[in-house]
Amino acid sequence: MKTIGNILWLLLTGLWTAIGWFFTGIIWCITIIGIPFGKQCFKLARVAAWPFGTTVKTNFGKHPIANVIWIIFGGLFLSIGFLFAGLIWCITIIGIPFGKQCFKLASVAIAPFGADIY
Repeated sequence: MKTIGNILWLLLTGLWTAIGWFFTGIIWCITIIGIPFGKQCFKLARVAAWPFGTTVKTNFGKHPIANVIWIIFGGLFLSIGFLFAGLIWCITIIGIPFGKQCFKLASVAIAPFGADIY
């Protein structure tokens, strides 16, 4: 089921989200100071492409300063966007698994530094 979920996710939502995260990571990596933020964007691109079957454990306290900077420069708005998309997906019973994946992405989008993805 996770393979079918990942394929449907990739076709409906994940491809464009992953491409957006990937290009955002490239833009961040242009400067030396932005490389850690770019690496987090690449982490989010990987989860955004194939979220089914992955487990995300966030640890805000591992890198609190980096997470606060991330939240200030867009992490809060990205997380709210994923929460809104999750609510839209959860309107129908068929969309609930996709909504749950959006909620997972929202938790990583708010504080990606220190997040472990299994």
